[in-house]
Amino acid sequence: MKTSITKILAAAAMSVATFSAPLAAVAQESENRVAANTDWYVFEEAAPQKQCWSASPPKESVNTDQNGRVKAVRRGAVLLMVTYMPSSGINGQVSFIGGYPFKGGSTVTLEISGSKFELFTEGETAWPATVADDTKIITAMKRGATAVLSGGSARGTRTKDTFSLLGFTASLAEASKRCP
Repeated sequence: MKTSITKILAAAAMSVATFSAPLAAVAQESENRVAANTDWYVFEEAAPQKQCWSASPPKESVNTDQNGRVKAVRRGAVLLMVTYMPSSGINGQVSFIGGYPFKGGSTVTLEISGSKFELFTEGETAWPATVADDTKIITAMKRGATAVLSGGSARGTRTKDTFSLLGFTASLAEASKRCP
């Protein structure tokens, strides 16, 4: 099921951002945006199948080489998202779009208020392994202040993206209401 949503997440990311404009600015102006709550946005799309998602760009991104030295890199859209797609049975699926291809077979670590979760990767996207993990992560996100995702690119770059969780609960409720 996770693999089948890859194309949907890519389309969602492209509707939220383009590579030539800052993500936050585009997210605020996207025609699919239906709500904004502090640092989180809510989007709704009717076709080809109804889907809703809450999403946020990172507040801070740090990219380092294998020796821990900070380096400048070019990345595509970077988003933390929760998706609802009733016709596919998706009811609150957490995903992370890293903006680069993850190293094959690698995982992304998600840390929220001292709780750590592991996400598996495919291409530029990472997900929890089970629906139960989605539920645990969403619960932690509702209670936390920040989410920190750490991953590695196919080229060996290490990334650490910090997301604010201010407005997450309200955005999640709005997305869920729009796609029950």
